[in-house]
Amino acid sequence: GITIEHLQSNDSASLVEAIHAARGRAQGIIINPGAFTHYAWSLHDALSAFDGSVIEVHLSQPQARESWRHTSVVAPAATGSIMGLGQQGYLLAVDAIASRLSA
Repeated sequence: GITIEHLQSNDSASLVEAIHAARGRAQGIIINPGAFTHYAWSLHDALSAFDGSVIEVHLSQPQARESWRHTSVVAPAATGSIMGLGQQGYLLAVDAIASRLSA
């Protein structure tokens, strides 16, 4: 079976620490970086050092919002992105990670 751990934080340092702690222990990360999406290069660097799959999730569609939301510094470190599908995005991300693990 699949074990899922959850962490919610408004502190980017806590998220970076959790990503580093997942190295060598977890096979995938699903992240909704919220506003960190647009400027948190520390998240980009931590995710880039992670060996497993990374799925970026956004409840809304950033491209349909303000222009400053159109750039993601997380996307280049992600295996894939799911946007604009609300909470269903998380379920799709879990399915995507599970599918990659069974391939």
